[in-house]
Amino acid sequence: MKIRQVLSALEEFAPLPLQESWDNAGLQLGLTEADVSGALLCLDVNEQIVDEAMQRGCNLIVSHHPLLFRGLKQISGADYVQRSVVKALKNDIAVISMHTNMDNARGGVNWKMAERLGMTDCRFFAQKQVGDVVAGSGVIGELSEPMAADDFVLMVKRQFDVECAQCNQLLQRPIRRVALCGGAGDFLLDDAASLGADAFITGEMHYHQYFGYEQRLQICVIGHYQSEQFTAEVFRDVIQRACPGVNTFIAETNTNPILYI
Repeated sequence: MKIRQVLSALEEFAPLPLQESWDNAGLQLGLTEADVSGALLCLDVNEQIVDEAMQRGCNLIVSHHPLLFRGLKQISGADYVQRSVVKALKNDIAVISMHTNMDNARGGVNWKMAERLGMTDCRFFAQKQVGDVVAGSGVIGELSEPMAADDFVLMVKRQFDVECAQCNQLLQRPIRRVALCGGAGDFLLDDAASLGADAFITGEMHYHQYFGYEQRLQICVIGHYQSEQFTAEVFRDVIQRACPGVNTFIAETNTNPILYI
């Protein structure tokens, strides 16, 4: 199985036109005609991830966040991006990143979050049409049964292995309808509220966005890494379904740069 076949399968699932205009998803580096020795699946790419790929005998890394986000004007080893590029190229390791196209795709990042919470009747909100494909920046659905706000927050923390959740005032009515957006999703707050969501989950938010939703919407912010950490499972399922025989490994390296002390 060639690297280009894995790339094609991922792009068929989450077409590149679904990415935001500022993004840089797709093939980051490497030669796609090489046979795949194994694929390491992760959220971020750094030197430790490249080391893990080497240790596992993988010549392909599939990440959520692009390694090459802004253009490189030099490759001198001055920062972790340049050092990761050098190490990957020296060891014939290709890198593919599926970022906001995977955020916006049906079955992608937000759908995986909803699956973790056991949500039903899920659908896009902030929906958009890209060619023949329906996509959306967020997902909204229903919990299997209503929950008190404190129980809901504890459940979210448990399902996403979160040490600390940032919330606004606890809602004094049961939570049933939940809207969510992995990563930085505060731009969807008003959309979530207007659709009658009882709660909104995202990875990070600006301070002032917490104001004004008291007893209207339960905000639950769980961390950027934590909200998107299961994206590697989406990659695994896509590759195993479309490219049987390719060995896939979910990275054991934790790339979250934020510590809770």
